[in-house]
Amino acid sequence: MATEILMPALSPTMTEGKLARWLKKEGDTVNSGDVLAEIETDKATMEVEAIEEGILGRILIQEGAEGVAVNTPIAILVEEGEAVPDNIDMPKNVASAEPAPVPQPVASAPVATQAAPAQRADKPVGRVVASPLARRIARQKNIDLAAIKGTGPNGRIVKRDVEAALNKAPSAGQVASALPASGGSSAVPHTTMRKVIARRLSESKATIPHFYVSIDVELDALLALRAQLNAMSPAEGADAFKLSVNDMLIKASAVALKQVPEVNASYTEDAMILHEDADISVAVSLDDGLITPIVKQADRKSLKDISQEAKDLIARARAGKLKPEEFQGGTFSISNMGMYGVKDFAAIVNPPQAAILAIAAGKKQAVVKGNELAIATVMTVTLSVDHRVVDGAAAARWLSAFRTAVESPLSLVL
Repeated sequence: MATEILMPALSPTMTEGKLARWLKKEGDTVNSGDVLAEIETDKATMEVEAIEEGILGRILIQEGAEGVAVNTPIAILVEEGEAVPDNIDMPKNVASAEPAPVPQPVASAPVATQAAPAQRADKPVGRVVASPLARRIARQKNIDLAAIKGTGPNGRIVKRDVEAALNKAPSAGQVASALPASGGSSAVPHTTMRKVIARRLSESKATIPHFYVSIDVELDALLALRAQLNAMSPAEGADAFKLSVNDMLIKASAVALKQVPEVNASYTEDAMILHEDADISVAVSLDDGLITPIVKQADRKSLKDISQEAKDLIARARAGKLKPEEFQGGTFSISNMGMYGVKDFAAIVNPPQAAILAIAAGKKQAVVKGNELAIATVMTVTLSVDHRVVDGAAAARWLSAFRTAVESPLSLVL
């Protein structure tokens, strides 16, 4: 019998996703374990595998569709020789959305009031069937969905239809409100990742009482140890390694968390959750946002293991190949912008974690040692903290422990 293939929940926080690409087409044979499609979630693009066998009878959601809710039927799987049922309805959570309000014509938008009637003349009266994303764009741009012919399944209006209408007949009022008078701007649609970044960071700043503590840390001893350890690495092979400064700072953060466990915590309404393991989330920049793969149990791993694991995680993060458990969770985050020559900055806490460390560039500068001036490589780090979880004294003690681990780096290898 026919079986619905549903939009899967590929992460605990996923409520909707983008159907980025179908890897099977209608009529193809599907075996259990075959990759059916690629889904863009709030954090990564992931592959969806078939759990049953059959023939891909009909694709309900076309590739490129955004805002597809979890558990929405996206395709129909039938047995060999079985016909696709004729009474298949469009997904309820897509088709049952309320029609977008039709904007009233105004004197300042003559283009819209002239263009719309010509397209409405042959449009049947009734409910407009459109995707949630298409409705949202139409509302924002004051586009009448009744004037648009849908190219999606069963005549459904999708994102590309609204965008085509925008390019065909832009309203003078729309252009005036969206672009500066001098022109030269363009609108770039938000990716799923960018939408989630905007939502989560806005929630973080709005709901978490941040405070910030900064300290200067000398890097010379750590840089010298790094050079010595890298010189010991085989030239090639599975045992070869090349430690980065960031690898050693991951380890130093984990060591500090074990010494000041109050910072390795999360806030809930009922209790403070203290974490046993130091799972370090590492901010990685992507073309359309950022993601935080996790080096788990960093306090228990060697620098070599941390280095190899971090490089693998970062490479797969940029390729969109991380598994959900590799970027969801974590107990503490670090964000390193030292490679850009940044003097100092403050990061936004990544809930439910209680703190994030912002790492700036190391630069040579004059320092006072005893009664004499000396030259040292100094970097500024800033700890952003959730004050509901961590008090100022605990944050200061954590920074002190971190500085000690960096300036006396033998503790990182013992």
